Amino acid sequence: MKEKPSTTEYPAYYQDYMNRVPEGNIITLFKEQERQTTNLLQGLTDEQASFAYEAGKWTIKEMIGHLTDTERILSYRLLTIARGDMTPLPGFEEDSYVEQAKFIQMTVESLLAQYKAVRASTIALVESLGDQDWIRQGMANGHVISVRALAYMMLGHERHHHHILHDRYFASAMYPLNRM
Repeated sequence: MKEKPSTTEYPAYYQDYMNRVPEGNIITLFKEQERQTTNLLQGLTDEQASFAYEAGKWTIKEMIGHLTDTERILSYRLLTIARGDMTPLPGFEEDSYVEQAKFIQMTVESLLAQYKAVRASTIALVESLGDQDWIRQGMANGHVISVRALAYMMLGHERHHHHILHDRYFASAMYPLNRM
């Protein structure tokens, strides 16, 4: 699948995520992004990954956990809609998920292992889809959304967080053992 979703296939507030995804084969994009994310984060110490750029913001560990949880949820939505299940799917409160998960107590290594496992599962799911599956639509968080929009949202969401990591975390003068 190479064609990006049209603006009628997702809520307008996801447009920024869609704009962040380059043209290309969706499977290749997922695999390349996994390598980028792993390369970006695998060398971090637990001290570095416990950094938040300001009070009330997530630590890098919490962001890794958030990326993984969000992909889990979006993959479930993708699966449900691709299989023709018309059950309306709920939204989720990302801050509550992060707070309940206690990602800060985990190691970077364990967080990245979860991330990689979830990404491998997502890639396997996306690879299994037929042409007709990509255009199916369903309801998630009170909005109509297509299978292909969900796949692009996963990619765009992660690219959004890469940008935040570079601009707000790694570029901060307060970042421990600054690696920039």
